[in-house]
Amino acid sequence: MYDMKAYYESESVQHAVELRLAHPEAHIIAGGSDVLVQMREGKRAGVELISIFMLDELRGVTMEENGDLRIGSLTSFSHITKNPLIQEHILVLGEAVDQVGGPQIRNIGTIGGNTCNGVTSADSASTLHAYEAIVELTGPEGVRRIPIKDFYLKAKVVDIRPGEIQTAIIIPKESHENTHGFYIKYAMRNALDIATNGCSVNVRLSEDKKTFDRVRIAYGVAGPIPMRAPSAEAFITGKEVTMENIELFAQKVLEDINPRDSWRASKALRQHVAVESAKRCIMESVKRAGGVL
Repeated sequence: MYDMKAYYESESVQHAVELRLAHPEAHIIAGGSDVLVQMREGKRAGVELISIFMLDELRGVTMEENGDLRIGSLTSFSHITKNPLIQEHILVLGEAVDQVGGPQIRNIGTIGGNTCNGVTSADSASTLHAYEAIVELTGPEGVRRIPIKDFYLKAKVVDIRPGEIQTAIIIPKESHENTHGFYIKYAMRNALDIATNGCSVNVRLSEDKKTFDRVRIAYGVAGPIPMRAPSAEAFITGKEVTMENIELFAQKVLEDINPRDSWRASKALRQHVAVESAKRCIMESVKRAGGVL
């Protein structure tokens, strides 16, 4: 059923790095919800696999001393959704990954696999971009951390160098502190479907809840890789919390996104959904932040 040349089991992060160097053509497998499906379809026939599934040190969510949230790359979607730190500080990420596939996929699929695939439709990607996540990679030269916007190079290609494996996703304190967000996945079905468009917004309001102190918005399937909408962010920051400003903010995203025509949806439809999603996401984010519209 699965055509593979060889299978190697990592005993530690360092061992995984050594295996990567010794077998540079081998593919990393964690939960296997993507790799095994692709092998069954013949897309990865005859590959070598390096499993990191047993590396429990890459699982879990912790708060670092400086207030950053650290999510181990092998943390499953189900565990992210249920984690108390996620629920307290970045609830929207738990809600976003809870829309991946079905329960079986969410129990085995990992945040690391979702990002390392490099696909623009990944349900975690837009929220991680909106929260300015940092990707941690461990390789022969030690630990390397890069902004997630630089991790995605082009469609289905990410910045993983020879011998490296992804070990964590970091959400900086500055990005998650006093912020509240919302994610909308637009798809043909309510479950077991990939996004036609994904939009994630988070806001930080002034103390009196009447001004946008900070707004971030990011999309999946609005271009070849997940992307922010900086024109919209710059427009709304510092402005009053009003429906007029929210409407203008939503229209501003059209200056940044570049969705394509495909059999799933036309470019015009994706643009319409992107604008409407931006409006709905920021409205819900304002409500969660204690603002009034």
